[in-house]
Amino acid sequence: MALGLKCFRLIHPASCNYLGVLIRPVSRIALKTASGRQPDHSQHMACQAVPVRCFATKKAKAKGKGQSQTRVNINTALVEDIISLEEVNEEMKSVIEVLKDNFNKTLNIRTSPGTFDRITVVTADGKLALNQISQITMKSPQLILVNMASFPECTAAAIKAIRESGMNLNPEMEGTLIRVPIPKVTREHRETLVKLAKQNTNKAKDSLRRVRSDAMNKLKKSKDKTSEDTIRLIEKQISQMADDTMAELDRHLAVKTKELLG
Repeated sequence: MALGLKCFRLIHPASCNYLGVLIRPVSRIALKTASGRQPDHSQHMACQAVPVRCFATKKAKAKGKGQSQTRVNINTALVEDIISLEEVNEEMKSVIEVLKDNFNKTLNIRTSPGTFDRITVVTADGKLALNQISQITMKSPQLILVNMASFPECTAAAIKAIRESGMNLNPEMEGTLIRVPIPKVTREHRETLVKLAKQNTNKAKDSLRRVRSDAMNKLKKSKDKTSEDTIRLIEKQISQMADDTMAELDRHLAVKTKELLG
């Protein structure tokens, strides 16, 4: 009996420490060393830490679904050897500027000779501005005349360019003179201009998607020499820039629509 009690005293400290580790919650298990003194040597025990992964519940996921995604803001100088985010941003901004210019010059309630300045005509010598090869005058509030006497061979091409200008115009040819009736400012005309504005905006969005796609393809070429985390961050930055630009296009369309409908 005395010998049994003596053995129990020797193993008791180590046993308690070991049992304590086992019954401790898993998330609190840490790498520890439990030592128990014996008359002739020390005994060490180690329990390796167990990583715990917490999974979100359905309720938590549903709660976070409606929240806005975290925005990233990469220092462009740090990734310029991978891709120039400044160039990508400039290309996206140019899409907005082209749409704004198109809205201002072609989608107006009242057509004036100045709106013809941006029309380009395909000639044997290349693309030329309509006002460079003709004389444009306003005969009346309902009629604009385009005189092609200086370049009669370009008359047919000029008529085609006016029809395809996106201004909803139907020119008529009389020799080298092009008569362009101006549509009356009716509700139907306003709604037609709004449709053209939407078409132009959709074209701008297509251009924006091409810019984004080109940037992503360029980024893919760097995957072999760049970490996956960095690539993902840059991809998120580009997508974020594209989303912001898309929202800006929609904003300009809303403003133009309100202006056209009156």
